[in-house]
Amino acid sequence: MQNELEIKSSTLEHVLEVEAQIPEFGAPKKADDLEKRLANAKMLPLVAYHRGKPIAYKLGYALNEDTFYSWLGAVIPAYRGRGIARALLLRQEAWCEAEGFSAIEVKTMNQFKTMLQMLISHDYHIVSVKENADPRLVKIRCRKLLG
Repeated sequence: MQNELEIKSSTLEHVLEVEAQIPEFGAPKKADDLEKRLANAKMLPLVAYHRGKPIAYKLGYALNEDTFYSWLGAVIPAYRGRGIARALLLRQEAWCEAEGFSAIEVKTMNQFKTMLQMLISHDYHIVSVKENADPRLVKIRCRKLLG
């Protein structure tokens, strides 16, 4: 499959195509939601394609000239466990370094254990936690220094 996998900067339409197939997200984001949040921001919409079909994405934008925020990301369930999220993460990090960012921030929740484990294994550090009565919904902010 790795030979048939292509990761590239893409369109918000392809991001939304993947987003619509993620059962954990409930109601998928809409184009207006993304465009409003990303208006006037330096952004990177990375999409992974398998045989030309969008199967995963990682979307982020500049918080300021030093910090990039990795906002959203997902892999279609049929393609999970194949290293695609890791490949997207590494591609995003390389782009951020090349663009001169000194840090990447990302938020996740306890319910996304695989994501949290991946972040920690790639030198992201927990910098804050927002409590919730439901432990699965505890929000965790992580940060990685680049360079």
